[in-house]
Amino acid sequence: MEMLIRLLLLCVFSGGLAFAQQGDKPGEVQKPLVPKELIPPSPVLSPEQALKSFKLAPGFRIELVAAEPLVHDPVAIQFDADGRLWVVEMRGYMPDADGRGESEKVGSIAVLEDTDGDGRMDKRTTFLDQLVMPRAISLVHKGVLISEPPKLWFWRDTNGDFIADEKEEIAKDYATQADPALGPKASPEHASNGLMWALDNWIYSANHTTRFRYFDGEWKREPTTFRGQWGISQDDFGRLVFNSNSDQLRIDLVPSAYLTRNPYFRGAAGLNVDPVKDQRTYPARVTPGINRGYQAPMLRDGKLAKFTAACGPVIYRGDQFPPEFRGNAFVCEPSGNLIKRNILTERDGIVSAKQAYADTEFLASTDERFRPVNAGNGPDGALYIVDMYRGILQHRIFLTTYLRQQIVDRGLEKPVGLGRIYRIVYAGKALGPKPQLSRAGPEELVQHLSHPNGWWRDTAQRLLVERNSAASLEPLKKLATTAKNPLASIHALWTLDGLGQLDTATVKTALANPNTKVRATAIRLSEPFLKSDAKEELLPLVLKQLEAPQADVQLQLAFTLGEAKDPQAEKALGAIALKYATNVYLRDAIVTGLFQRELEFIDLLVHDKKAANKVAGLDTLLSNLARCLTTEARTNRVERLLEIIGAPATASWQRLALLDGIAANVPKSTKGKPSVVRPRVVRFASEPPAWAALLRNKEKSVVERVAKASPLIYWPGKPGVPPEPEVKPLTAPQQAQFETGRMLYEATCAACHQPHGFGLDGLAPPLVDSEWVLGTEQRSARIILHGLSGRITVKGQKYDLDMPAFGSFDDEQLAALLTYIRREWGHTGNPVSAATIQKIRAATSKRENQWTEAELLKVK
Repeated sequence: MEMLIRLLLLCVFSGGLAFAQQGDKPGEVQKPLVPKELIPPSPVLSPEQALKSFKLAPGFRIELVAAEPLVHDPVAIQFDADGRLWVVEMRGYMPDADGRGESEKVGSIAVLEDTDGDGRMDKRTTFLDQLVMPRAISLVHKGVLISEPPKLWFWRDTNGDFIADEKEEIAKDYATQADPALGPKASPEHASNGLMWALDNWIYSANHTTRFRYFDGEWKREPTTFRGQWGISQDDFGRLVFNSNSDQLRIDLVPSAYLTRNPYFRGAAGLNVDPVKDQRTYPARVTPGINRGYQAPMLRDGKLAKFTAACGPVIYRGDQFPPEFRGNAFVCEPSGNLIKRNILTERDGIVSAKQAYADTEFLASTDERFRPVNAGNGPDGALYIVDMYRGILQHRIFLTTYLRQQIVDRGLEKPVGLGRIYRIVYAGKALGPKPQLSRAGPEELVQHLSHPNGWWRDTAQRLLVERNSAASLEPLKKLATTAKNPLASIHALWTLDGLGQLDTATVKTALANPNTKVRATAIRLSEPFLKSDAKEELLPLVLKQLEAPQADVQLQLAFTLGEAKDPQAEKALGAIALKYATNVYLRDAIVTGLFQRELEFIDLLVHDKKAANKVAGLDTLLSNLARCLTTEARTNRVERLLEIIGAPATASWQRLALLDGIAANVPKSTKGKPSVVRPRVVRFASEPPAWAALLRNKEKSVVERVAKASPLIYWPGKPGVPPEPEVKPLTAPQQAQFETGRMLYEATCAACHQPHGFGLDGLAPPLVDSEWVLGTEQRSARIILHGLSGRITVKGQKYDLDMPAFGSFDDEQLAALLTYIRREWGHTGNPVSAATIQKIRAATSKRENQWTEAELLKVK
């Protein structure tokens, strides 16, 4: 068989056989760039031999923590409160180059212990086995969240033997993300993972758009934005860090929930920010065994030139490395057999990064089978590395013919089932003690919120929230208001919030803290009080923060004041806008909080004497506000906007900025062709007088902008514009169908696409004016019957989707749902009948997979 495979591959590369792997690109020549004689052998090394293969930054050493047969195919780890190491073993991953056996129940969760205190694990207990491709755990609430696609389980050990014996289903749609290019075929490389308890007491994942939290005796879930591919981490201030395979580091500079507040304003800045940009890598050996190793840009002197399998990013938050390493980002690159170190710097609320070393890495191995896939902070202050240790890394869905030949030629297919866990230690300082937090009392846990090691702070906070002991409240309030250590105050505030026990007195004191990060946290956590009877007492103290010049305080103010919905708060937002409009994060933060109050804020700004002369950045802010109003398309509000634009008191630069905002909603043409997306027009009963006045304006720049905005302004009989097709009113039965569709939409679709139909960034595309909604029902019916997977373009923007099927609904229900979305939000689409659904259901009855965009575009 091996000889046959070699012959087949030889035919492929000689052009003699039309055979290819799924990862091949049509017409691409896959010629090896590294001669065979320059490729060193890749034998399986024992753990002791592997230790000698590492090249490490000066002053550090690497130690073996666990290896086979104690651990097999590890992909994720987490320390429990007493220092035991929990390991996710994805033992079904790629048993061979064809992935045969991936569906076997061979995955497991292991608990490793060091019983003799020598730093090396020597005892294994299998907490749970017979899992299919598990990929993430989270130790929470005296149990373990475990991801086993498509389920997220909560398992408990009820008798203390570290063996699972009770389970609860938390979600049935976890880790189901399909690869965009391949439709419904599930890919482990593009499936949810992480399950990290963050500073705000929510559990976040990479590659998933739901966050989880256990509160008041039940599991809660909320939509959140999409983040990265494999691995997720946080910094000391709770900012989330992630990456994708070819992009080593991304960070959310702002809390994502704020940026979804205004559905009329999409793409606000602050999420998925690239702080480092430099993707170069410096392996210790030649690396031809990468998936695109035949492409010249991927190799430099035979070595991986740039990231291709970035994963498992972690911010070092320990106390064992020298101080200059704290807050650094470490990124795994298993294709290059290395760990990258980046130095992060924050200035004016913006985080930037640079690679720590020139032409070398923090850690690199000459062993091709060293596959670091995850990293984490340990309770002892060391940096822990998860090594899957194997020859095959690339999943079969993406495997190219070139890489398959590399695997076969060099015997990388076997063995599997190995794995190592290492820790990196600074030689100049002792490791920290083993924790015993499961037996710690409330006051001791509160003390650990001041610990210099982030693992201890995080774990203490989680345990305090989970235990919900009244005895912890006073110590927490004291720490939040008197701690010298800002991180201790921040953790104490979030712990009180997690307990539902934060009070106005504590927030008021924290607002006076000299540290800006503490004050920013207090401002954020004041929001529930600003919506209660405490607003009168607390809002003046929040507004006092306007005097603080620091960017992190002002950014949080911009978010929080939008939540207050108060005239004083709006006036303060105006002051922030005038002073900080050049800061894109602050500028966008203001707009996100002004949902359906954009017009009033525009009025406030144009009548502010300080804005008479052009203010840098304020023109962009005004444009964004005007764009929101035009997207909303409420006639009376847009008419008032036109009146403001044409008013003599409006400054010329303001007039142009507002017109630019309207014109921005005209769909752009592509490659010289008109856009296929129709503009969302604002319908007037007759020509608005303010528009007529603008048409008479003699200023060239105004005339140009009015012409650009003209397609959005409509009234019956508008010169040069054909009349709109007559819309037949719904009959009584169709109206009843519409109302049924409304109820179904609110119950099943609104969580993602939102009640307003504008969707959520990173989660669901807009339905409003979508070509998929208003086009032929032959496509929309297929989507709703069987679901949709992969990349799809909606209104000119690309989305990666994994929309579930609703085929279990009957024909009447599906027809009602489609009728609703085709006639709501100003839509004028024809209703859909149950007979149409019945006919399409019958025609597609043998289909098992979700649809892809390419398939749907063939449907007329």
